[in-house]
Formats: sequence, C-alpha cells, structure tokens
Amino acid sequence: MRIHDSLIGAVLLLLSIAVLWHIQSFPPAAGQNFGPALFPGLAAAGLALCSLALMWQGLRSGQPLLVLGEGLRSPRRLAAFTIVIASMAFYILMADRLGFVLCSLLVLTLLQWACGVRLPIALAVAVAATLVIHTCFYKLLKVPLPWGVLQRFAW
Repeated sequence: MRIHDSLIGAVLLLLSIAVLWHIQSFPPAAGQNFGPALFPGLAAAGLALCSLALMWQGLRSGQPLLVLGEGLRSPRRLAAFTIVIASMAFYILMADRLGFVLCSLLVLTLLQWACGVRLPIALAVAVAATLVIHTCFYKLLKVPLPWGVLQRFAW
C-alpha cells in the first residue's frame, strides 16, 4: 500500500500543530532564556515545514491518493509494522513501571531484530543507544525520565 505524500504530510502537519499547541503550557525554566519547550518546539516547527513541503510535492505529482501494492502481502513487512505499533504501545503503558532504560533496551532490540539485524548486534546497538539517549536527556537536558524498577540504581 502506498499512501499519497500529501495525505502523509497533512497528518504530520496536524501532529506538529498539536505539539506546538501543547508546549505552550510548559513552564519557563528558572534563570534561563529558554525553557523545556525549546527543543520540542524546534522539532515541531521543522516537522511542520517538512510536512508542508511533502504536501506540496505530493499535490504536484498527480499520483492517486492510495495505491495497494505488495507491501501488505509480505508477512515480514506486516510483522515489522505490527511490532512498531506494539512497541510504541508497550513503551506508553510500561515506561513508568519498568523505566526508560529497560523499555528502551527491549524496544530498540526488538525493532532492530524485526528489521533483520542479528540479535547480538541489535542488543549492542540498543545498549549503546539507550545509554547515549538517557545521558543526553536525563543529565544534559534535565528531562525526568522514569526509572521504574531500577530506581535504587539511579545515577
């Protein structure tokens, strides 16, 4: 199945507008010229610009809005799509209980494995990526990521 670029762009534009609307409620940071809304706002603004460009390109192409192809007939692609959706739901539901580190390790490993990466490599990349992401957000940007069952090991 191939969805028209203008439809995808419209959905992404709605998402970016929702993020821009939501970050207006973020409190300002004490003693700083920027607050916690800066980076999500920049990302949402960039997404909005790219969405508009995608919509424009899609409208100019003249292609039909929906084209069914081989993608949905492939069991591997269908499984990978299902794993992506399930992993997002898993993180949303379990992040507070298990914590960011464990959820990230599980999700990143599973997503890579679903895309054909060998398990040892997927696990090594997941560990490295989780540590880098956690350090950047928790230590540098001061984003309070959930610790879950690893609370007693928090650094």
